[in-house]
This record gives sequence, structure tokens and C-alpha cells, in this order.
Amino acid sequence: MSKAHHHPDSTIRIGIDLGGTKIESIVLDRSGKVLERRRVATPRDDYDATVRAVAGLVAEVERSTGGRGTVGVGIPGTLSRATGLVKNANSTWLNGRALDRDLSEALQRPVRLQNDANCFAVSEASDGAARGANVVFGVILGTGVGAGIVIGGRPIDGPNGIAGEWGHNPLPWPTDDERPGPACYCGLNGCIETYLSGPGLAAGYARETGSGITSLSLVDAAAAGDAVAHRHLDRYADRLARGLAHVINILDPDVIVLGGGLSNLGVLYERVPALWSRYVFSDRVDTKLVPPRHGDSSGVRGAAWLWQPNEQ
Repeated sequence: MSKAHHHPDSTIRIGIDLGGTKIESIVLDRSGKVLERRRVATPRDDYDATVRAVAGLVAEVERSTGGRGTVGVGIPGTLSRATGLVKNANSTWLNGRALDRDLSEALQRPVRLQNDANCFAVSEASDGAARGANVVFGVILGTGVGAGIVIGGRPIDGPNGIAGEWGHNPLPWPTDDERPGPACYCGLNGCIETYLSGPGLAAGYARETGSGITSLSLVDAAAAGDAVAHRHLDRYADRLARGLAHVINILDPDVIVLGGGLSNLGVLYERVPALWSRYVFSDRVDTKLVPPRHGDSSGVRGAAWLWQPNEQ
């Protein structure tokens, strides 16, 4: 990198997690201590407003901390090796855009972009719930469903930049009523994302009851005795078990860490490992399923770490 791309005056590292529902920022000092974090709603379906929202967050945190920072951004998708434009984002208004260049221009500095699930997986493998594990599969269960693979502390990217794109495979071992499955924005039907994302869980309940409810209030409804909500949560756990069993059969990770809003469903950590053994091709399953140590802010920490302190 040329000298112009170094930041001798960078006193802080800023991470941005550009989610489908919210944009979150975190500020780390040079030692990695969190100085502050903020969240704003994502301006859905408006690319220019999304770029402005990110630039506004960076300006705010620099004002309030009095520092200047490097900026790393986690996005729900990846930059195409072929075109340099965003692809595979379930926040579809980002697709086909030169987001890294547009953000660099808005912020007047180089910006590093990485898949949000890779950021999450690196964060949890480095100093989080999967610290010390060799092979880590970090799952995002949020507005979309994705995952990152970390082996020996390094994120695996792959020649197409799609390693860990688990949400766009078919739900394994489908029952008759799960075929062909809901339509997905990617053009196919029955993708794991259409079942295991927050909106996917809520949509299943809405299809049956006709009433709209968020995925997290579904848990409260089930706890309060709503039998339909309870059944949908049971099916969610079984589908997650099937999806992750398929991953274990291929990758055999030491640890699977759940992230995103649905990682807050505490019931999953007991139920899913109890269910997945019938699908995993082994006499026993030693893979651990764990909640994130850094909560659903782990992705934004990983984004801040896209710049190491010695690069400043």
C-alpha cells in the first residue's frame, strides 16, 4: 500500500455493520477497547441514503471521540471479483454498486469491505466464544442467513468470494410440505434463508395464522402458551439442526457460533444439538454450538479489525 493510504493520524478504528434492518458502528482504541457504539435504522431500498447514513455515523463518532479512524465495513454480500461491484446482498439495493469506492469518496479515505458473516466469524474466533478453536463456522441468523468460515484464525474466502454462503443452499432432508419452498430473492425456491432468517420465521407463522408478528415476539407468544408459535419454534429448531448437520457433514467444524438477532433464542443451544445427531453421519457429534460472546455486535467488531493497529 502506498504511503497515501496510511493514516499516521488514525487514533481509532471504526467498524460498521451494514445490516438489512440497522446500521451499527463501533469505535475501538488502538488497544482494541470499545470507546462507543451507535445504531441507526437502515434506509431500506435507497442506496444513496445508505451511503450517507454510513458517512454520517462515521462523522458523528469522530466528533464525539475526537479521533480520526480507519473504517472497516461488514456487508450482507460480497464484492464480485469479476466486476468489483457488490453481489449476493439480501439488501438488494446494494447489488451492482461500487460500495467500497462510493464510501471511500464519501469518507475521503480508503475503506475496507468484507462479508458481515466473515467479520462475525473472525471476531468470535479471535477473542470470542470460539477462541482457540481451529475450524469455526460463524452463522448469521438475521434479516438474511449467511456464514463465515475461519480456519486457524484466518477467514476463508474462496476464489468466488462465497465461502460459507450456506443460506443459499436448499434446506436439507425436506419434508413434502417444504418442497418447493418459499421463493427467494436469488431466483430459486426453498433456500435455507427463506426458512431460517428472522423474516422467514415470521412469514411462516403469518401464513398459518394471518397475523403479522416479529420473529422475536414469536418466542414470547410461544412462552405465553400460543400453540402455533410453539410449533413454529419447534420446526425452526429442527430446520436449523438439519441445515447445520449438512455443514458438519462437509466441514466438520470444532465450533459453530450463532450470531444475528435470532442467536438470542436461548432455547436453540440445547434443542439443536439434541436434534442434529440423527442427521450427522457419525456415531456421535462433538461439534459445539455456542452463543456469541460479543452478542450480535460481534460482526461490527470484526469490521473494525479489518484494519490492524500496525497499519495505522
